[in-house]
Amino acid sequence: MPKVLRIINRFNLGGPTYNAAYLTKYLSPEFETLLVGGMHDETEGSSKYILENLGIEPIIIPEMKREINFKQDRIAYKKIKAIIKEFKPDIVHTHASKAGALGRLAAHQLGVKAVIHTFHGHVFHSSFGKVKTLFYKQIERFLAKKSTKIIAISEIQKKELTIEHKICSVDKTCVIPLGFDLSKFKDNQLEKRETFRNEWKIEENEIAIGIIGRLVPIKDHHFFIDVIDKIKDKTTKNIRFFIIGDGEYKQEIISYVNEKKLPYSESRENSKLITFTSWIKEIDIANAGLDIICLCSKNEGTPVSLIEAQSSLKPIVSTRVGGINNVVLEDETALLSNVGDYQSYVSNLISLIESKTLRESFSTAGNHIYEKYTYHRLVKEMKALYHSLI
Repeated sequence: MPKVLRIINRFNLGGPTYNAAYLTKYLSPEFETLLVGGMHDETEGSSKYILENLGIEPIIIPEMKREINFKQDRIAYKKIKAIIKEFKPDIVHTHASKAGALGRLAAHQLGVKAVIHTFHGHVFHSSFGKVKTLFYKQIERFLAKKSTKIIAISEIQKKELTIEHKICSVDKTCVIPLGFDLSKFKDNQLEKRETFRNEWKIEENEIAIGIIGRLVPIKDHHFFIDVIDKIKDKTTKNIRFFIIGDGEYKQEIISYVNEKKLPYSESRENSKLITFTSWIKEIDIANAGLDIICLCSKNEGTPVSLIEAQSSLKPIVSTRVGGINNVVLEDETALLSNVGDYQSYVSNLISLIESKTLRESFSTAGNHIYEKYTYHRLVKEMKALYHSLI
């Protein structure tokens, strides 16, 4: 039986953990898989419950963290090499940047037959300045040469990696979209909606608008706060905004809310214009309770929150970046605007707030997502790739 060593940056909430978990679980019995990952940051929600629910016991490397730390990275690298020597994998498959660097270097040095890397996102624009961005590009170009295959999670991302940023060649790159268990997002929606709205004291006549994700600069919550500031006096509808997630920029975002003099709460007990909920594990319940789901990112790979939003049959307002156009149906499930275009974003959001008919029409179009982003399709395509390489 071929062996796969799967290495992921860290076990935090998001697409990479789901991707790694489903592949680890469901590639069996054709492949034996060992899952390795780093620790999630204190500001992030842990995703270990996802693994526990699937009966997966990963190896944790505490030294493998998001930030560059040469001392700890060296320790993590040595631990990965030791695991490779003991497990003797036919394939080493890495997910995201840190795991991709340490894992591919170790696998290449030890002569592993197939070395695969999945880009779940990238930092080649909108994350750092020009010098730091160039530094990361050079590293990824070097690592691509050590890789047997590079996986992009959308056609748009493949174009960015191969043509726009020239990280790797077209013939070395293939597209395998993420896969999820989406059934829970459709089940018992009315019951879940009532649960969420009762918990957060949302009245039936209030339109609940949510943004879901890490509170980090690339997600641009400041833009979202500016949109709220511009929109609050443009509608007579009763509206509430929910910021679902957490991260190191939470206090900075709260300070910006205070600067704008917008009422907010971090408690279920106080109904304010803006509510910070922190992480919510049962995101299917949250989605059922929301009426509109937003995204304001400056860059995205495949936005999991928008896959889940459509699975929950919720209309979307988002920026038009990265792989978003591969995920949504523009003007059918989502209204999109360019990064920084406040006027267009506010106009799109107002149109959904004002029209229940429009919201409902966008909701019914969300069924398309079930054809493309199931974990069954993900596993099938990954098996085919693995067999072709070994």
